[in-house]
Amino acid sequence: MPRSFSSYIVEFEPNATMHTAHHILLFGCSVVGYRERDTPRAVWDCGEMGGVGRGSQYRRAPVCSEGSHIIYAWARDAPKLTLPEGVGFKVGGRDSGINYLLLQVHYANVDKFIAGETDNSGIILTVVPGISSRVTKRAGVLLLGTDGRIPAHKEEHMETECMIQDQIEIHPFAFRTHTHQLGKLVAGYVVKPNGQWLLIGKHDPLKPQMFYPVQNNLTILQGDIVAARCTMKNFRDVDTEVGPTGNDEMCNFYLMYYVEGDRILGKEDCFSPGPPIYRWHWDSHLGSIPNSIDKDASTSE
Repeated sequence: MPRSFSSYIVEFEPNATMHTAHHILLFGCSVVGYRERDTPRAVWDCGEMGGVGRGSQYRRAPVCSEGSHIIYAWARDAPKLTLPEGVGFKVGGRDSGINYLLLQVHYANVDKFIAGETDNSGIILTVVPGISSRVTKRAGVLLLGTDGRIPAHKEEHMETECMIQDQIEIHPFAFRTHTHQLGKLVAGYVVKPNGQWLLIGKHDPLKPQMFYPVQNNLTILQGDIVAARCTMKNFRDVDTEVGPTGNDEMCNFYLMYYVEGDRILGKEDCFSPGPPIYRWHWDSHLGSIPNSIDKDASTSE
């Protein structure tokens, strides 16, 4: 990214289909995970998918070695995302913390690559310059996720929470849900210090995994808690654990927000151990879970 001035990403247009790409993640890094003589490589093995450590032709390294930020995620033929007027993801320059953009594609099937074919799955970005830009609000993403296990032929709740520690005011405007095959519903809430639960949004994760508008006009402050639940139903004869492959599972809730000004959240992801170790009802931060919320979090609209 240019280091002399900042720019803003204001639109994401997928160039992919779910038949080829299971999901795509776009990261921002201050320093990339693999460098050779101070020059970033175009491709490396980031250790996320099956086959890692078993003769991969690529050198191994994390996605980012410093300053990792999740900017965007796509799955299940979700359409393009245009940010609200005046909102953008700040990249480049001397103070954005993002000097590189990294695209990670998790493929649904690799048979065509074995046969010698290639692929151009990716994301087309619309970027506007920071100088004299119409962007006045900086966007960020908070990711909630879990570890855990889903017993065979059982319904399970995978739950997580994240208390906001920063003394800033964030304004959620979109959310995205992500599971693999066993997800039935993913729901996210803001929990206020007085015990009030406010719905951010909920969605069937087996439908297009786009960023959907939040369902309430919310403001999240220091001391508030963002909580998420994935309702999973394991139709398999074996237990299923959280992991990166299509035969594993995931429980993710993405919250996209903006701030007035330039300071975004310092902590951008929160993960719980998931079931059977972690549950909302055992979390002292959340207190007593209202019965109406317990029901609502697993009931589709």
